[in-house]
Amino acid sequence: MTAGINQTHDLAVKSWVESANRSDGDFPLQNLPLGICRRGGSNAAPRVFAAIGDFALDISSAGGEGLLGTLPEAIGRACESPSLNALMGLGQGRWSELRRALHVLLRGDGPGKQDAARKHLLPLAEAEMFVPAAIGDYTDFYASLHHATNVGKLFRPDNPLLPNYKWMPVAYHGRASSIVISGTPVKRPLGQSRANPSANVEYGPTRRLDYEMEVGFYVGPGNALGSPIPISQAEPHIFGACLVNDWSARDIQAWEYQPLGPFLGKNFCTTVSPWVVTAEALAPFRTAVFRRGEGDPAPLPHLLSAADQERGGIDLAVEVWLRSQRMREQGSPPVRLSCGNFRDMYWTVAQMLVHHAGNGCNLRPGDLLASGTVSGAAKESRGCLLELTSGGVEPIDLPGGEKRQFLEDGDEVILRGSCQAPGFARIGFGECRGVVQAAAAPS
Repeated sequence: MTAGINQTHDLAVKSWVESANRSDGDFPLQNLPLGICRRGGSNAAPRVFAAIGDFALDISSAGGEGLLGTLPEAIGRACESPSLNALMGLGQGRWSELRRALHVLLRGDGPGKQDAARKHLLPLAEAEMFVPAAIGDYTDFYASLHHATNVGKLFRPDNPLLPNYKWMPVAYHGRASSIVISGTPVKRPLGQSRANPSANVEYGPTRRLDYEMEVGFYVGPGNALGSPIPISQAEPHIFGACLVNDWSARDIQAWEYQPLGPFLGKNFCTTVSPWVVTAEALAPFRTAVFRRGEGDPAPLPHLLSAADQERGGIDLAVEVWLRSQRMREQGSPPVRLSCGNFRDMYWTVAQMLVHHAGNGCNLRPGDLLASGTVSGAAKESRGCLLELTSGGVEPIDLPGGEKRQFLEDGDEVILRGSCQAPGFARIGFGECRGVVQAAAAPS
């Protein structure tokens, strides 16, 4: 994410795609996130598109007509692919070339190719979206001090944080095969649980289904096996960001997690948003890192750099909305449960990546690193129901008299994210949503 601020971030430049010029839109000219889609109902091969306003631009077909200038052949081939992996592997220089070419074509004072380009626009309402990358590996971190402390207090009131937390970005290896695109239904998982130490162990549908509001980051070129990534070289390995809902079965998780950590309570489904906001688009929203408390240890040298301390944070607001089945039937809008900010994370994206590769683990293009639940100091910024309800003790009131300790069948969870800063266009991430379905019958 070392890409700096340049002409593609200029607030004064508008697009000839009128819907991209709304001040409250997610996809202005200054964003240009990338995703994989095709026209819904068609048999066309999915490939790389860029979101602009209420449309998606087919990069391959536009480039094939010479509308994107003389882009390198490698970029053209990568944009014909049914995943972003090939483009992710090309590196920061090529990503910037593509962004500049898209910006030139779509800006209102561009080279007069608007009429030719319009036929390569697909309305987002007609687009079928796919998981943006062929994700080989998925790692989920635990990077919010507030979240770790709130959850720790539920189980260890006198000692909520384990000794290693402030020394390294804690994580677990997730399941890539169960990552799904926004809009995919989420079936309530089955598993073992135990209500209390004196209760019988049972197998059945989870009673404590939860969401987790997270931010995900896709790896770019990656590193060779056995070759750690220095903190000074971490940012060019980060392609871009998305929203992640790491659905969690808290009762299954509580019974199984000792001694080896999360397993079936986590790997049944993870939802990602369809558009990847590139690292370059996020440049205006970089900020100083979360200020550590007095007495906290400084990061070890391999996790510490002045540049990362100055610009490693991201001013990214994230929200969780919920709409129950009854609310949908009554035509009621979703209700916002929480709003947090990624700048409150204890560990930076660069530190997560460097720690992951610190033992020589090889990261590859398209690998997904998720931040863990984004939570802040205030109760309204807590990013999961486990925190918001204090483990189910303090239910949340919904419109119409409903209450929630954990998610019920028919509940729809919607994640949204956006970045704003004075002098720059607001950019958004789109939505990451899923509706809970009833569990399958136990065999």
